[in-house]
Amino acid sequence: MSTLASGPQGPDALRPLLNTVLDALHAGAATRRGPLPAGGPTEVAARLRAALGNPLPDQGDEHALHTLVHALAAGAADPADPLCTAHLHCPPLAVATAADLAASALNPSLDSWDQAPAASVLEALVTKALANEVYPPTSRTTTTPDTTTTPDTAGAPDALVTTGGTESNQLALLLARETHGHVQLIQAANAHHSLHRATWLLGLPEPVTVPAPAGTMDPAALDQALTALSGPPGTLLVAATAGTTDAGLIDPLPEIATLCETHGARLHIDAAYGGGLLLSDHHRPKLDGLTRAHTVTLDLHKLGWQPVAAGLLAVRNPHDLTALNHHTHYLNAEDDTEAGLPDLLGRSLRTSRRPDILKIAVTLKTLGRRGLAALVDQVCAHADELAELIHRHPHFELYDRPTISTVLFRPTDATDATVAAVRRTLLTEGRAVLGRARLDNRLWLKATLLNPHTGPGDLAALLELVEGHTAR
Repeated sequence: MSTLASGPQGPDALRPLLNTVLDALHAGAATRRGPLPAGGPTEVAARLRAALGNPLPDQGDEHALHTLVHALAAGAADPADPLCTAHLHCPPLAVATAADLAASALNPSLDSWDQAPAASVLEALVTKALANEVYPPTSRTTTTPDTTTTPDTAGAPDALVTTGGTESNQLALLLARETHGHVQLIQAANAHHSLHRATWLLGLPEPVTVPAPAGTMDPAALDQALTALSGPPGTLLVAATAGTTDAGLIDPLPEIATLCETHGARLHIDAAYGGGLLLSDHHRPKLDGLTRAHTVTLDLHKLGWQPVAAGLLAVRNPHDLTALNHHTHYLNAEDDTEAGLPDLLGRSLRTSRRPDILKIAVTLKTLGRRGLAALVDQVCAHADELAELIHRHPHFELYDRPTISTVLFRPTDATDATVAAVRRTLLTEGRAVLGRARLDNRLWLKATLLNPHTGPGDLAALLELVEGHTAR
């Protein structure tokens, strides 16, 4: 069992192990029999503890692979189950997962070219292409504080691969700070928690938080905050959101961008959720204004159907990335760089880095724009269908029509305690996985639909489960 996964014998060594894994995944799902294991945290932990036994025995167990994969599958939350809708946790595409296996087997590390020759080229090509989706050539203008618009000659936009929205948001603040020397973050009350954490990690001042009265940033309040704070161009950083975690709402991006340009503020847009709408001709207009941001967070392990992790930070001005330049002799010696070996250390704050770009590249190439757009359109349509079912249902209240693929609802006249109890009961029974969101000072059940294969019957079944448990 000490055979290596790569090298000439690697594929032959992996083949029987893959059969073991696939059998264990199938058996584990059959054991689970639903979107979540039944029994709650205590019972799940007991079953896993029994399967694991001694984590580091004196003698190895040749059946450990089957045993532990089975245990993990039996105790997993399955994002491909139509009743697993709590979070921005997508079911990954089979082709992306297969590509991820190849990345694990080859195990390149993107901290130097001699560890990842082909992977480094692939990452450069695909990230440039994705950056061009965020910043198409027609959008590449810069706006000076006096609102004069001129062509952007700073260079082609670029994108960095990250572990997800949290790292992307942290990088966006870091680039802003290093580019302008000092940054004051201004965000709305709907902003992702990672932005506030990033100010703490980077030693920045506490963010100035403006209201989001309808779940989105209030432009008038933003204008007041920018006017009161003032400061040299770029030292005020506004973080807007395209796809809030709670309700999938999109801030008024064109108005926010105009205010930033008027006040000379830098703009970052957290589109970890909503960025996937770029792929759809039908839904892309919801992101009008995105191209005017200096940096944009994207997550393809949300509306991109990738295994975690598949995050990106798109950067309009590649000059901003010089802040990440770093030198260490054993990875990017100056004479090696001068001789033509690519320098990869400026592509991330991480050193060892797996080639997450491979699964993304395989997905883009396999499905193409139209195939991915169809998936985006399907999940958004499912959300519209669920919202309509709730709207017509006499015992449910709908928060609002969905902007992307998140639907908030609650049993009519139920207390917050009842809403919370229904959700936990469904989790404990393993029947359904619903999220929770607090808006308008009330607790709502949250269904985030990311499975393109969900059917109308699945949506009706979800509501039946909630209604049945509310009546208990």
